[in-house]
Amino acid sequence: MPLDKVKAIITDIKNGNTKPIYFLMGEEPYYIDGISKYIENNVLSEEDRGFNQMVLYGRDVSVDDIISQAKRYPMMAEKQVVIVKEAQDLSRSIENLAGYAENPQPTTVLVLCYKYKKIDKRKSLAKKIVEKGVLFESKKLYDNQVPDWIKRVLAGKGYTITPKGAQMLVEFLGNDLSKVNNELEKLQLILKPGQQITPQIIEENIGISKDFNNFELQNAIGNKDVKKAFAIIQYFSQNPKNNPMPMTVALLYSFFSKVLKYHALSNKGEAAKALGVNPYFVKDYQTAARNYPMRQVSAIIAAIREIDMKSKGVGAANLSQADLLKELLVKIFN
Repeated sequence: MPLDKVKAIITDIKNGNTKPIYFLMGEEPYYIDGISKYIENNVLSEEDRGFNQMVLYGRDVSVDDIISQAKRYPMMAEKQVVIVKEAQDLSRSIENLAGYAENPQPTTVLVLCYKYKKIDKRKSLAKKIVEKGVLFESKKLYDNQVPDWIKRVLAGKGYTITPKGAQMLVEFLGNDLSKVNNELEKLQLILKPGQQITPQIIEENIGISKDFNNFELQNAIGNKDVKKAFAIIQYFSQNPKNNPMPMTVALLYSFFSKVLKYHALSNKGEAAKALGVNPYFVKDYQTAARNYPMRQVSAIIAAIREIDMKSKGVGAANLSQADLLKELLVKIFN
Protein backbone atom coordinates (compact mmCIF):
# COMPACT_ATOMS: atom_id res chain seq x y z
CA MET A 1 0.00 0.00 0.00
CA PRO A 2 1.56 3.37 -1.00
CA LEU A 3 0.36 4.91 2.26
CA ASP A 4 2.60 2.55 4.24
CA LYS A 5 5.64 3.47 2.13
CA VAL A 6 4.92 7.17 2.59
CA LYS A 7 4.66 6.74 6.36
CA ALA A 8 7.99 4.87 6.39
CA ILE A 9 9.71 7.65 4.40
CA ILE A 10 8.33 10.36 6.67
CA THR A 11 9.19 8.40 9.83
CA ASP A 12 12.79 8.13 8.63
CA ILE A 13 12.93 11.89 8.05
CA LYS A 14 11.39 12.57 11.49
CA ASN A 15 14.12 10.42 13.02
CA GLY A 16 16.79 12.51 11.31
CA ASN A 17 17.64 9.86 8.73
CA THR A 18 17.35 11.98 5.58
CA LYS A 19 18.68 10.68 2.26
CA PRO A 20 20.72 12.75 -0.19
CA ILE A 21 18.23 12.19 -3.03
CA TYR A 22 14.47 11.52 -3.22
CA PHE A 23 13.06 10.70 -6.64
CA LEU A 24 9.25 10.80 -6.40
CA MET A 25 7.52 9.58 -9.55
CA GLY A 26 4.24 8.14 -10.80
CA GLU A 27 0.66 8.72 -11.85
CA GLU A 28 -0.73 9.73 -8.44
CA PRO A 29 0.47 13.26 -7.54
CA TYR A 30 -1.08 13.18 -4.05
CA TYR A 31 1.76 11.23 -2.44
CA ILE A 32 4.46 13.06 -4.40
CA ASP A 33 3.10 16.39 -3.16
CA GLY A 34 2.76 15.04 0.39
CA ILE A 35 6.35 13.83 0.72
CA SER A 36 7.78 16.91 -1.01
CA LYS A 37 5.77 19.27 1.20
CA TYR A 38 6.84 17.43 4.35
CA ILE A 39 10.52 17.73 3.39
CA GLU A 40 10.03 21.39 2.47
CA ASN A 41 8.46 22.20 5.83
CA ASN A 42 10.44 20.00 8.20
CA VAL A 43 14.02 19.17 7.17
CA LEU A 44 15.38 22.69 7.80
CA SER A 45 14.53 25.09 10.58
CA GLU A 46 12.65 28.21 9.59
CA GLU A 47 15.75 30.39 9.96
CA ASP A 48 17.87 28.06 7.80
CA ARG A 49 15.41 27.94 4.89
CA GLY A 50 16.17 31.46 3.67
CA PHE A 51 19.71 30.63 2.53
CA ASN A 52 19.58 26.86 2.26
CA GLN A 53 16.30 25.89 0.63
CA MET A 54 15.75 26.25 -3.09
CA VAL A 55 12.66 25.39 -5.19
CA LEU A 56 13.28 24.90 -8.91
CA TYR A 57 10.91 24.03 -11.76
CA GLY A 58 11.74 21.53 -14.47
CA ARG A 59 10.59 23.81 -17.27
CA ASP A 60 13.02 26.54 -16.16
CA VAL A 61 16.22 24.60 -15.50
CA SER A 62 18.47 21.94 -17.01
CA VAL A 63 19.83 18.82 -15.34
CA ASP A 64 23.21 20.59 -15.20
CA ASP A 65 21.61 23.49 -13.31
CA ILE A 66 20.17 21.04 -10.77
CA ILE A 67 23.52 19.29 -10.30
CA SER A 68 25.28 22.64 -9.87
CA GLN A 69 22.78 23.70 -7.22
CA ALA A 70 22.91 20.31 -5.46
CA LYS A 71 26.73 20.42 -5.24
CA ARG A 72 26.66 23.77 -3.47
CA TYR A 73 27.56 23.72 0.23
CA PRO A 74 25.03 24.93 2.78
CA MET A 75 25.54 28.34 4.39
CA MET A 76 25.96 28.17 8.18
CA ALA A 77 23.83 25.03 8.37
CA GLU A 78 24.29 21.26 8.27
CA LYS A 79 22.19 20.73 5.15
CA GLN A 80 20.56 22.41 2.20
CA VAL A 81 17.32 21.30 0.50
CA VAL A 82 16.82 21.50 -3.27
CA ILE A 83 13.31 20.68 -4.52
CA VAL A 84 12.67 20.29 -8.24
CA LYS A 85 8.95 20.52 -9.02
CA GLU A 86 7.51 19.39 -12.37
CA ALA A 87 10.74 17.45 -12.98
CA GLN A 88 8.93 15.40 -15.64
CA ASP A 89 9.56 18.35 -17.97
CA LEU A 90 13.18 17.13 -18.02
CA SER A 91 12.26 13.61 -19.15
CA ARG A 92 14.48 13.74 -22.24
CA SER A 93 17.63 14.48 -20.23
CA ILE A 94 16.84 13.13 -16.76
CA GLU A 95 19.20 10.16 -17.16
CA ASN A 96 22.07 12.68 -17.15
CA LEU A 97 21.50 12.89 -13.40
CA ALA A 98 22.93 9.36 -12.99
CA GLY A 99 26.49 10.65 -12.47
CA TYR A 100 25.39 12.86 -9.58
CA ALA A 101 23.20 10.08 -8.11
CA GLU A 102 26.27 7.82 -7.99
CA ASN A 103 28.07 10.27 -5.71
CA PRO A 104 25.52 12.72 -4.28
CA GLN A 105 26.51 15.64 -2.07
CA PRO A 106 26.01 14.36 1.51
CA THR A 107 25.00 17.80 2.82
CA THR A 108 22.23 18.19 0.20
CA VAL A 109 18.72 16.77 0.24
CA LEU A 110 17.69 16.74 -3.43
CA VAL A 111 13.99 16.10 -4.10
CA LEU A 112 12.69 15.51 -7.64
CA CYS A 113 8.92 15.55 -8.21
CA TYR A 114 8.45 13.57 -11.42
CA LYS A 115 4.67 13.51 -11.81
CA TYR A 116 2.54 11.41 -14.17
CA LYS A 117 5.61 9.60 -15.51
CA LYS A 118 8.28 7.24 -14.26
CA ILE A 119 11.88 6.49 -15.11
CA ASP A 120 13.06 3.09 -16.33
CA LYS A 121 14.09 1.12 -13.26
CA ARG A 122 16.47 -0.96 -15.38
CA LYS A 123 18.61 2.07 -16.27
CA SER A 124 21.53 3.58 -14.40
CA LEU A 125 19.73 6.54 -12.80
CA ALA A 126 17.12 4.41 -11.04
CA LYS A 127 19.71 1.90 -9.84
CA LYS A 128 21.95 4.62 -8.42
CA ILE A 129 19.04 6.31 -6.63
CA VAL A 130 18.00 3.00 -5.04
CA GLU A 131 21.59 2.58 -3.75
CA LYS A 132 22.04 6.08 -2.35
CA GLY A 133 18.57 7.50 -1.78
CA VAL A 134 14.82 6.88 -2.17
CA LEU A 135 13.06 5.91 -5.39
CA PHE A 136 9.32 6.15 -4.72
CA GLU A 137 6.65 5.27 -7.27
CA SER A 138 3.22 6.74 -6.60
CA LYS A 139 0.67 4.53 -8.32
CA LYS A 140 -2.97 5.40 -8.94
CA LEU A 141 -5.38 3.48 -6.75
CA TYR A 142 -8.19 1.57 -8.39
CA ASP A 143 -11.66 2.85 -7.50
CA ASN A 144 -12.32 -0.22 -5.34
CA GLN A 145 -9.19 0.53 -3.27
CA VAL A 146 -10.16 4.11 -2.44
CA PRO A 147 -12.82 3.34 0.24
CA ASP A 148 -10.20 1.46 2.28
CA TRP A 149 -7.77 4.35 1.78
CA ILE A 150 -10.43 6.78 3.05
CA LYS A 151 -10.99 4.62 6.14
CA ARG A 152 -7.26 4.46 6.90
CA VAL A 153 -6.70 8.19 6.43
CA LEU A 154 -9.63 9.02 8.70
CA ALA A 155 -8.62 6.41 11.29
CA GLY A 156 -5.21 8.06 11.52
CA LYS A 157 -6.97 11.30 12.48
CA GLY A 158 -9.46 9.76 14.89
CA TYR A 159 -12.54 9.55 12.65
CA THR A 160 -14.60 6.75 11.14
CA ILE A 161 -16.89 6.57 8.10
CA THR A 162 -19.71 4.25 7.14
CA PRO A 163 -19.14 1.95 4.12
CA LYS A 164 -21.90 3.72 2.22
CA GLY A 165 -20.39 7.12 3.05
CA ALA A 166 -16.99 6.06 1.68
CA GLN A 167 -18.64 4.65 -1.43
CA MET A 168 -20.56 7.88 -2.01
CA LEU A 169 -17.31 9.88 -1.96
CA VAL A 170 -15.64 7.52 -4.43
CA GLU A 171 -18.64 7.49 -6.73
CA PHE A 172 -18.75 11.30 -6.75
CA LEU A 173 -15.01 12.11 -6.71
CA GLY A 174 -13.42 9.03 -8.31
CA ASN A 175 -9.85 8.00 -7.46
CA ASP A 176 -8.36 11.49 -7.40
CA LEU A 177 -6.88 11.33 -3.89
CA SER A 178 -6.25 15.08 -3.71
CA LYS A 179 -9.93 15.81 -4.34
CA VAL A 180 -11.05 13.15 -1.86
CA ASN A 181 -8.64 14.40 0.80
CA ASN A 182 -9.81 18.01 0.32
CA GLU A 183 -13.40 16.96 1.01
CA LEU A 184 -12.34 14.88 4.03
CA GLU A 185 -10.49 17.89 5.46
CA LYS A 186 -13.62 20.03 5.05
CA LEU A 187 -15.61 17.47 7.02
CA GLN A 188 -12.96 17.29 9.75
CA LEU A 189 -13.28 21.04 10.29
CA ILE A 190 -16.92 20.70 11.31
CA LEU A 191 -16.86 17.33 13.09
CA LYS A 192 -15.59 16.38 16.53
CA PRO A 193 -12.74 13.84 16.68
CA GLY A 194 -14.19 10.34 17.01
CA GLN A 195 -17.40 11.24 15.17
CA GLN A 196 -18.53 8.95 12.37
CA ILE A 197 -19.03 10.38 8.89
CA THR A 198 -22.41 9.27 7.56
CA PRO A 199 -24.19 9.68 4.21
CA GLN A 200 -26.37 12.39 5.79
CA ILE A 201 -23.31 14.39 6.90
CA ILE A 202 -21.83 14.06 3.41
CA GLU A 203 -25.08 15.22 1.80
CA GLU A 204 -25.40 18.23 4.10
CA ASN A 205 -21.80 19.40 3.82
CA ILE A 206 -20.48 18.27 0.44
CA GLY A 207 -23.65 18.39 -1.61
CA ILE A 208 -23.80 14.76 -2.71
CA SER A 209 -27.35 13.46 -2.48
CA LYS A 210 -27.53 10.39 -0.26
CA ASP A 211 -30.68 9.19 -2.03
CA PHE A 212 -30.13 10.24 -5.65
CA ASN A 213 -26.68 9.12 -6.78
CA ASN A 214 -25.13 6.38 -8.90
CA PHE A 215 -24.57 4.17 -5.88
CA GLU A 216 -28.28 4.27 -5.03
CA LEU A 217 -29.18 3.73 -8.70
CA GLN A 218 -27.01 0.62 -8.74
CA ASN A 219 -28.74 -0.68 -5.60
CA ALA A 220 -32.21 0.08 -6.97
CA ILE A 221 -31.45 -1.81 -10.17
CA GLY A 222 -29.85 -4.71 -8.26
CA ASN A 223 -32.97 -4.95 -6.10
CA LYS A 224 -35.29 -4.55 -9.12
CA ASP A 225 -36.82 -1.48 -7.49
CA VAL A 226 -38.22 -0.04 -10.71
CA LYS A 227 -39.92 2.97 -9.14
CA LYS A 228 -36.80 4.12 -7.29
CA ALA A 229 -34.51 3.58 -10.29
CA PHE A 230 -36.69 5.73 -12.56
CA ALA A 231 -36.95 8.40 -9.84
CA ILE A 232 -33.15 8.57 -9.63
CA ILE A 233 -32.62 8.96 -13.36
CA GLN A 234 -35.33 11.65 -13.40
CA TYR A 235 -33.25 13.47 -10.77
CA PHE A 236 -30.14 12.93 -12.92
CA SER A 237 -31.85 14.48 -15.93
CA GLN A 238 -32.60 17.61 -13.88
CA ASN A 239 -29.01 17.77 -12.55
CA PRO A 240 -26.89 16.56 -15.49
CA LYS A 241 -23.79 18.54 -14.50
CA ASN A 242 -23.48 16.70 -11.17
CA ASN A 243 -24.47 13.34 -12.66
CA PRO A 244 -22.64 12.93 -15.98
CA MET A 245 -23.79 10.12 -18.24
CA PRO A 246 -20.31 8.54 -18.71
CA MET A 247 -19.93 8.06 -14.96
CA THR A 248 -23.33 6.38 -14.65
CA VAL A 249 -22.69 4.07 -17.59
CA ALA A 250 -19.22 3.15 -16.32
CA LEU A 251 -20.51 2.32 -12.85
CA LEU A 252 -23.36 0.14 -14.16
CA TYR A 253 -21.01 -1.65 -16.53
CA SER A 254 -18.62 -2.36 -13.65
CA PHE A 255 -21.48 -3.51 -11.42
CA PHE A 256 -22.97 -5.99 -13.88
CA SER A 257 -19.52 -7.24 -14.90
CA LYS A 258 -19.00 -8.16 -11.24
CA VAL A 259 -22.47 -9.73 -11.06
CA LEU A 260 -21.50 -11.90 -14.05
CA LYS A 261 -18.26 -12.83 -12.32
CA TYR A 262 -20.19 -13.64 -9.14
CA HIS A 263 -22.42 -16.05 -11.10
CA ALA A 264 -19.32 -17.86 -12.34
CA LEU A 265 -17.68 -18.24 -8.90
CA SER A 266 -17.48 -21.81 -7.69
CA ASN A 267 -16.72 -20.64 -4.14
CA LYS A 268 -19.08 -17.81 -3.27
CA GLY A 269 -17.37 -17.49 0.11
CA GLU A 270 -14.41 -15.82 -1.62
CA ALA A 271 -16.62 -13.32 -3.49
CA ALA A 272 -15.20 -10.17 -1.82
CA LYS A 273 -11.64 -11.04 -2.81
CA ALA A 274 -12.58 -12.27 -6.29
CA LEU A 275 -14.68 -9.20 -7.07
CA GLY A 276 -12.30 -6.74 -5.41
CA VAL A 277 -15.01 -5.22 -3.20
CA ASN A 278 -15.50 -4.53 0.50
CA PRO A 279 -17.16 -7.58 2.15
CA TYR A 280 -19.93 -5.22 3.28
CA PHE A 281 -21.11 -4.90 -0.34
CA VAL A 282 -21.06 -8.60 -1.31
CA LYS A 283 -24.74 -8.82 -0.40
CA ASP A 284 -25.53 -6.36 -3.22
CA TYR A 285 -24.03 -8.75 -5.76
CA GLN A 286 -25.78 -11.73 -4.18
CA THR A 287 -29.11 -9.94 -4.51
CA ALA A 288 -28.46 -8.88 -8.10
CA ALA A 289 -27.40 -12.42 -9.02
CA ARG A 290 -30.70 -13.75 -7.66
CA ASN A 291 -32.68 -11.16 -9.59
CA TYR A 292 -30.76 -11.45 -12.86
CA PRO A 293 -29.78 -14.87 -14.26
CA MET A 294 -26.39 -15.14 -15.97
CA ARG A 295 -27.84 -15.00 -19.49
CA GLN A 296 -29.79 -11.85 -18.65
CA VAL A 297 -26.68 -10.24 -17.13
CA SER A 298 -24.81 -10.84 -20.39
CA ALA A 299 -27.65 -9.18 -22.31
CA ILE A 300 -27.64 -6.22 -19.87
CA ILE A 301 -23.90 -5.71 -20.36
CA ALA A 302 -24.49 -5.65 -24.13
CA ALA A 303 -27.29 -3.10 -23.62
CA ILE A 304 -25.02 -0.89 -21.49
CA ARG A 305 -22.40 -0.94 -24.25
CA GLU A 306 -25.05 0.00 -26.80
CA ILE A 307 -26.27 2.93 -24.68
CA ASP A 308 -22.70 4.05 -24.15
CA MET A 309 -22.18 4.21 -27.92
CA LYS A 310 -25.46 6.09 -28.38
CA SER A 311 -24.44 8.61 -25.72
CA LYS A 312 -21.40 9.32 -27.89
CA GLY A 313 -23.56 9.90 -30.95
CA VAL A 314 -23.21 6.49 -32.58
CA GLY A 315 -26.55 5.16 -33.82
CA ALA A 316 -28.65 7.80 -32.11
CA ALA A 317 -29.61 11.29 -33.19
CA ASN A 318 -29.90 13.95 -30.48
CA LEU A 319 -31.25 11.69 -27.74
CA SER A 320 -31.11 13.31 -24.30
CA GLN A 321 -29.36 11.80 -21.30
CA ALA A 322 -32.77 11.17 -19.70
CA ASP A 323 -34.06 9.33 -22.79
CA LEU A 324 -30.95 7.15 -23.00
CA LEU A 325 -31.09 6.22 -19.32
CA LYS A 326 -34.82 5.42 -19.57
CA GLU A 327 -34.08 3.23 -22.58
CA LEU A 328 -31.37 1.46 -20.61
CA LEU A 329 -33.64 0.84 -17.61
CA VAL A 330 -36.35 -0.58 -19.84
CA LYS A 331 -33.82 -3.03 -21.32
CA ILE A 332 -32.51 -3.98 -17.88
CA PHE A 333 -35.89 -4.54 -16.24
CA ASN A 334 -37.35 -6.37 -19.24
